[in-house]
Amino acid sequence: MSYPDQAPPRRPAVVVTAVVVLAVMAVGALGYAVAGLSIVGGTVSRFRAAAVGTSADTAQVDAMVALLRGAVAGAAVLSVLAALLLTGLALGLARGRPAARVSTWVVAGLGVLLGCCGIGTLLVQRTAPLDFGDDRAAAELVALVADTYPAWWIPVTTTLSVGQVLGYLVVAVLLAMPSANAWFRRRPVTPYHPHPPAAYPPPVAPHQTYPPPGAPSSSPYPPR
Repeated sequence: MSYPDQAPPRRPAVVVTAVVVLAVMAVGALGYAVAGLSIVGGTVSRFRAAAVGTSADTAQVDAMVALLRGAVAGAAVLSVLAALLLTGLALGLARGRPAARVSTWVVAGLGVLLGCCGIGTLLVQRTAPLDFGDDRAAAELVALVADTYPAWWIPVTTTLSVGQVLGYLVVAVLLAMPSANAWFRRRPVTPYHPHPPAAYPPPVAPHQTYPPPGAPSSSPYPPR
């Protein structure tokens, strides 16, 4: 008679790799949020200093500064939420939950789409500046934004966007491998009990030393 294995099967290497890639992406998202919040003060200071020589008035400069702060704060919040989501998916995959694999595929598809949109927007902005028509002040202020960021910010942002797209593609392919399919479709292992305990133990009769009064004697000898 064969019995089921007591130890759970080992995670395939493709699943472990997918979990590691998601964890690295989560750390990268947190790092991006922290970096963005750390440079916003210097970026705003440089922008205000550069805006002095433009035709924009104080109200227009303040509006652009508020837009800069809001964009950085919004990007930081989205990055933190993405890091939490990726961490949850990584934990679900490590525990072998099929729902986590399906959710990872959905998130990967959305991540690839958003990453490609971000890269395309960045390329369009660098190659074809926005046309503000007769609004000279707005055109001058927008042209100053890219120059007020640190020199390393645009390359890092572009690298993270490309890495995001590649990371999601790698994770999606790894989770579709045959070994991953077999592991996520396995049946849960239940421990084997050779002698399962009874649901209700049989009642135990109380021990009686003497027969109750009036009861016939069970002795084979006649009474004296």
